[in-house]
Amino acid sequence: MQIIENAKVYDAIIVGSGAGGGMATKILSEAGMKVALVEAGPYFDPKDPVTMTQLKNPWDSPRRGASSTRAFGDFDMSWGDWSVDGEPYTQKDGSEFMWWRARMLGGRTNHWGRISLRFGPKDFKHRDVDGLGDNWPISYDDIKPYYDRLDKMVGVYGTNEGRENDPDGFFLPPPKPRLHELYYIKAARKLGVDVIPSRMSMLTKKLNNDRGVCFYCRQCGRSCNQYADFSSSSVFCIPAINGGQVDLHVNSMVKNVLTDEEGRATGVSYISKEDRKEYRLKGRVVVLGASACSTARILLNSKSSQHPNGLGNSSDNVGRYLHDSTGAGRSGFVPALMDQKTGYNQDGTGGMHVYSPWWLDNKKLDFPRGYHIEVGGGMGMPHYGFGWNISEYNKYLGLPTGGYGDKLRKDVKKFYGAFISMAGRGEAIARRENRCEIDPDVVDQWGIPVLRFNYQWSDYERHQARHMHQTFEEIIHAMGGTPLGDTPGKDQDYGLLRPGQIIHEVGTTRMGDDPKTSVTNKFCQLHDADNVFVVDAGPFTSQADKNCTWTIMALSMRTSEYIVEQFKQKNI
Repeated sequence: MQIIENAKVYDAIIVGSGAGGGMATKILSEAGMKVALVEAGPYFDPKDPVTMTQLKNPWDSPRRGASSTRAFGDFDMSWGDWSVDGEPYTQKDGSEFMWWRARMLGGRTNHWGRISLRFGPKDFKHRDVDGLGDNWPISYDDIKPYYDRLDKMVGVYGTNEGRENDPDGFFLPPPKPRLHELYYIKAARKLGVDVIPSRMSMLTKKLNNDRGVCFYCRQCGRSCNQYADFSSSSVFCIPAINGGQVDLHVNSMVKNVLTDEEGRATGVSYISKEDRKEYRLKGRVVVLGASACSTARILLNSKSSQHPNGLGNSSDNVGRYLHDSTGAGRSGFVPALMDQKTGYNQDGTGGMHVYSPWWLDNKKLDFPRGYHIEVGGGMGMPHYGFGWNISEYNKYLGLPTGGYGDKLRKDVKKFYGAFISMAGRGEAIARRENRCEIDPDVVDQWGIPVLRFNYQWSDYERHQARHMHQTFEEIIHAMGGTPLGDTPGKDQDYGLLRPGQIIHEVGTTRMGDDPKTSVTNKFCQLHDADNVFVVDAGPFTSQADKNCTWTIMALSMRTSEYIVEQFKQKNI
């Protein structure tokens, strides 16, 4: 294959333009560093009228908006999937890990749920609580200043509640609960389940002149032409590119990190999807933000005489301690929500207006750590399969529904908005044996060796999922409703979704003070190469019962400012 050397030497090469890579691009470029931003997908701007899907109706799609060709629906801004043509991954020992790859400027932040939760003090030191896993080498106090600045920089709505492990922040006004959420609040609190306003990164109030304010179309997953919700492309990358310090390389599949005779990074090599040639970029610093598993793949494929097991892998921990959020979900039919009037906008922001943070003491339960509950329902834009399946649900409801024509239309209107859903998202225990590694026998269409996954849930996670379903059923009954579907049993892992399905994978380049047991230090800097940093979720020592994106960005801000400081001191 022809290799083309780029003569330009960058101060920093950033791989990946999602939450961590986008933040690093902003911080480093604004500090005056010359940056190359390398993205595996094409350029994307949410304001582009050609690609914009916001406000399109289901009938504008030949599939009526269904998810038959794209995982989250025809109009969802998700250029990627758990399966990408020509880019396979493999499994080992019965593993069923699902690996999501985003392929676009801004990565997953163009279609994420925008649930923006800080990790709490216990989340950084959970081994001290239950003796499982390891403590982080940093504390909440170390990261708090960056959370504070992130709140003000990006914008997040919510309320200060004074909860011990769900830290307060700097919040914009939250939207009011919708009807189905009011029913949820009443039922949940009756059972002792806490409910507070959601913490989401949509602007309910003007933040600056570059971004608009949410007008409650409930379509944040389609990306926002007002820049009112957070995506790395609109808030970080595009402004940085327009600032003149960033050269963007799109459709570029990074193959490996290049190193010199001392084992330090000199740049990266990538395959262009446009001409299938190999290109090499030179840089003084390499910042990997390709996602936890993609970064591990790049490092493991970066073998040299100085790094025979892969760059940063002298401890044999690159790819290990992989873990994803636990997940389970349930829906219910609530008769009190039938026959709602439809002449008003009940859309709101894209996602929930209220949620339940973890409320129990694990010492009284048969599993460690916790989970939060995300609430769905209401009368959003109907689409094919938008909320109920007559033939499936009738065996639980015993209702005379079905048919076609006027009767079907009448039933749809009658039951529209009468269903509620709940999703649990919890913390799994990080275990060394759960890992991704290079498959020695398989390459992708670009000739790059692929990842092989070996991941198994433990009873800790299964018992957590069982508790989720018990809670969901109790809340639905307290609403006077009927849970849909059978209660999953042990043979179904109690309804626990497959690992990777929640798309919160972390831990493949975990941070720690000891180079023998960790990959990065407390500044997300490789122990084995001091001019290589990781700004995605790879350095997480453990997950939490919170979504990981807010912590990815706070850590990336901290790491990026450390890079600037070290660069000025000529230490890297």
